[in-house]
Amino acid sequence: MYQAATGAQAFGYVLILIAGVAVVAGIIWAFRLGAKVRDREPAPPRPDEQPKMPPGGPMRETREVREPDEVPRAADESERLTPHQLGNAGTKRAADQTRSRWSPGSSGSFGGGGGGRT
Repeated sequence: MYQAATGAQAFGYVLILIAGVAVVAGIIWAFRLGAKVRDREPAPPRPDEQPKMPPGGPMRETREVREPDEVPRAADESERLTPHQLGNAGTKRAADQTRSRWSPGSSGSFGGGGGGRT
């Protein structure tokens, strides 16, 4: 009914067993390494070390309408500024602080081309 494994089959079984032991050993090693790293980390802050609310209460969000700064121009009209000469795109506080709203009757999607509300 049962037959003995041939030499090639036995070698395959031993190879699978060795691979399994290597995987388990790798998992155990990774777990121990993670535990050592975690032991070196500082402990979480105690309740008395937690951040405190400022005396004036919580900080509030400031909402304002911003507009882009003027793009610098080259000294000579034939010359062109490169991106690294332009620097970061800055903004400034807009003189008109009313929020721009969606106008009724226009399409709500970008490039939709539809008639919107009719």
